This record gives sequence, C-alpha cells and structure tokens, in this order.
Amino acid sequence: MSLAVKLKNIGILKHAEFSLGDLTLICGENNTGKTYATYALYGFLKSWREFIHIPLDDNLIHNLLTDGVIKVDMTQYVEKTSQLFSEACERYTDQLDRIFAAPEGTFQNSEFHLQAGAGDIRERGVYGQYYSIPINYAKELMSEELEVTLVVEEGKEVDPHLAGTVVEDIITNLIFFHLLPQPFISSAERTGISTFRKELSFARDRLLKEMSQAHKNMDPRELLFKAYQNYPKPVGDNVDFTRELEDIAKRKSFIAKEHPEVLEDFADIVGGEYTITQNDQLYYIPKGTRHKLTMVESSSTVRSLLDLSFYLNCIAQKGNLLMIDEPELSLHPENQRRIARLFARLANIGVKVFITTHSDYIVKELNTLIMLNHDKPHLKKVAEENGYQDNELIKADQVKVYIADKALLPLEEGQKRRKRDHTLVPADIDPEFGIEVGSFDKTIDAMNEIQRDIVWGAK
Repeated sequence: MSLAVKLKNIGILKHAEFSLGDLTLICGENNTGKTYATYALYGFLKSWREFIHIPLDDNLIHNLLTDGVIKVDMTQYVEKTSQLFSEACERYTDQLDRIFAAPEGTFQNSEFHLQAGAGDIRERGVYGQYYSIPINYAKELMSEELEVTLVVEEGKEVDPHLAGTVVEDIITNLIFFHLLPQPFISSAERTGISTFRKELSFARDRLLKEMSQAHKNMDPRELLFKAYQNYPKPVGDNVDFTRELEDIAKRKSFIAKEHPEVLEDFADIVGGEYTITQNDQLYYIPKGTRHKLTMVESSSTVRSLLDLSFYLNCIAQKGNLLMIDEPELSLHPENQRRIARLFARLANIGVKVFITTHSDYIVKELNTLIMLNHDKPHLKKVAEENGYQDNELIKADQVKVYIADKALLPLEEGQKRRKRDHTLVPADIDPEFGIEVGSFDKTIDAMNEIQRDIVWGAK
C-alpha cells in the first residue's frame, strides 16, 4: 500500500507533499501546519466512501430486480480507479470546512489530492451478504467478474435506489478497501477528553432530554445550536471513541490475540492498567496496588494514554493507520523513548503509525533503532547490553520524516520565481546515522552554547 498526499492552501500550508511509510513523522515548530496535514489526511481516510461514486448503468439494477442475479465485469471500474480517486478528492475538498469545523468558505481555495497504488482485485476472492437488503455477492479468486444475487421472497418488492446503493457499495469496497487503511486518531485534546468523558456524555443526554421535553412548536435547531459543540472531525471522533469505552472494552484486537507481550510492555509505560467495572465505571489501577483511581484522580500521563490503550487492546487490526498528535504529551523522557520503540514494534507487526511530534527524544530513539538494525557484531552487543529486541529495530526505508517549515515551493503556472512559504520538507534518513532533523539540533546547540558561556565566560 503506497499513499501519496498533496495539499494546497490548507491552513498555513501553502503547498505540501508527503507519502506514508510504515512509520511516518511530521516534526516542526508550533503553528507550522503539522495538525492541518494530519487532520486533512485523517478526514479523507475516515470518510472516503462518502466521496467515491461508482457510475452504474440503470439497466444493471433493473436486471437484478427482474432476473434476481447479475454478473458485473469489474475491469471497467478498475480502469477508472485514478479518475474515481481524483473526483472523490474534489468532493472531499468541498467538505473541508465541515472536517475542520471551520466557518463556511475557509477552505474555498484549498486542494486535497491522494494517490494510491493500484490494487489487483484478481488476487482476492470475496463472499458476503448485506443484511439491510437481501443481497449476496461473490467474486472468485483470479476472477474479474462479480456476481450479485437478490434473495427475496416472491411478492416482496425491493427499492431500486437502495439496491443500487448496495451494489455501488460492494464495488467500491472491492476496489478501494485494500488501498486505503482504516485510521484511528488520538488527538492532542485527548487528555481533556479522557478527563471529561462523562460530562461529554451528559451533554448529549441533556440534549436528548431537552428535545423530548421541548414544546412541540419549538424549532429543534434552537436546541442543537444551544447544546451541541462543534468539533473538527478528528477531535469529534476521539470524543466518540472515549465515550464508548464500555462497549469497546468487550472486544479483542489482533495484538491482544497474537502479540500480548506488546500490551505488557505498554502497560509498563502506563505504570498500571485500565479497567471497566460491571457497573460501567472506568478506573486506573497503579501497578502493584489495588487502588482504583478515576480519570480525574489519575495523572496526566494516564489520561493521555487512555485511548491508545483501548485501541491497542481492543480494536487494532493489521493494516490500520494509527495517527497520534504529539505522543510525547505528559510523558517523561524515558517513556518518550519507550513509546518510540512501541511505534517501531507496531510498524513491524502490520500497524502503520503516523505521528506529529516536537520530541527530540522520540526522533533520537528512532535513530537508534535504525542504526542498530545492521548485522554487525558490535551493534548486536550494544543492542543486547541496552535491552533492545530484534522486533523493535526498524529499517530506514520503512520510515518517512517531514519537517514543517518555510521553504521554496514548486514553480506554478504563471510564476517567474519560486516563492518561500510553509510546506513539508522531507528529512534525510541514513541507514547508518538515522534521521536528520536540524531544528532540534539547532535548539540544543544554542542551549549548550549559553551554558558554556555561563560556566566559562568569566574565566
């Protein structure tokens, strides 16, 4: 799976291009566009089905309703993959105001483009059924023909529009599902969200109660504007996830089933475990104790790692894209190093990771994992002496790093000179020396120089 993203006039970013690796980092100073790039990508990956429209021949659905079965040559749609993607990106760009919860017209001059590698549907066999409408579908391995069967009792009618929507959804998933990862986001607002998760639920419950008790002549929109706070989609999804932990906790991720040691190491970073009691109360239990602490009573570290814990334990799937805005929030430098090693392990077991970060500790720890990943005796000795495991080491070509900064932009049509503005600059990654992020080094060098002047300046 290879995804390449191109942005224009999205927030402070005037022009930016980046692609996803197994582990992708965007670094940079505050207010340089890191979150804009993250939210724009997340929004599309979370809602792409809304924007991809498969053109269906009316006769196709007519034949399904009259004959009960149709055979669809998928070649005609596969050949249009790039065109369908391009059209979907245009429709998505028109909705950026909603994705970012911004005033109407904020993103009227923006562009969002995404390119994905071609997926070979011949390599996949699919079988399934839709419960919303009695339709079965099947495609044999190494075949380009999709068979759709309508299973309905004699005398019952099926809405042609609904049947067409289902068929379009089947074709869309067959072509695009394996090209686009399912994203999960942990926003920078997560600490507050975990603290006030119950209050957020109460806000929703109060709205429902007020609507049920409202005078019949009252405009319900007044209640919506009064009681509902609009969030950017990534933050809103983060709120919804945290609000539904009681149900989410009943599930088990592939990590819990196949890699429980990853969860044990993560619990060690958290310093304990989260638990939900029979009466649906969420607590944190510090390691080595029986004390149950609410989120309000727990440390900011515990609150900042809450949603990541439930994601890893309950819903993570291979091929997912885990997106974290500033994973270093509230973490001690040692735990920042450990979270970097966790990200490398996730990338190595099939979960792609995308982060924005200000943390020199995270970047330098990833450097160490890259630099140790060579078959040299002295490197193996260093790894062993410092407790590094083989499954934490990562190759340079698995990692993509971008610096949010001002740089010369590509020359556009009608321009005579290149302009300098906010963009994403790819960082050099050397297999032997790791990632080069100059902004961190400059800051650290400046601090060291000041301290040298303090110590030696009077001598």
